[in-house]
Amino acid sequence: MAAEVRPRLTVLSGPSGVGKSTVVAHMRKVHPEVWLSVSATTRKPRPGERHGVQYFFVGDEEFDKLVANGELLEWAEFAGNRYGTPRRAVQERLEAGEPVLLEIDLQGARQVKESMPDSQLVFLAPPSWDELVRRLTGRGTEAPDVIERRLAAAKVELAAEREFDTTLVNTSVEDVARELLALMEVV
Repeated sequence: MAAEVRPRLTVLSGPSGVGKSTVVAHMRKVHPEVWLSVSATTRKPRPGERHGVQYFFVGDEEFDKLVANGELLEWAEFAGNRYGTPRRAVQERLEAGEPVLLEIDLQGARQVKESMPDSQLVFLAPPSWDELVRRLTGRGTEAPDVIERRLAAAKVELAAEREFDTTLVNTSVEDVARELLALMEVV
């Protein structure tokens, strides 16, 4: 009798502004059964974001407790805020045989690979550096100093592409979402 095959944890990462959230939103519209982990963050909500939907918005003290108690699969500080993935929910979904997707930054992807070596790391790359700059400056939601930090971080993140199992270039949201679903074996 063959052993039951459990889905692998899939981690989607890439530089800020590359379109991770847009790709994931499209993918989940087509395949709502793909479970996307909701991260905890100390960042304030952007317009339209809701607690428990885009993020669990928590204070610094609560985030410190999550870290101290080992309740985060990974966590990182980015642009002055902390972000982390609640461990228990991810493990429960994987054990239930559900495909799980994490949309996280480079630091987090490295931590997940360390604690869950069989996870699949997917790097989402921009079509070009110029396009990434255009996307980051075109958001209009961040101050110039934050944009500069994001661009500096993006250079570092782009250099880490070789650490990933697979690279997808975001030239088309629909195509990338389809490729990601195929990698997750949800087609």
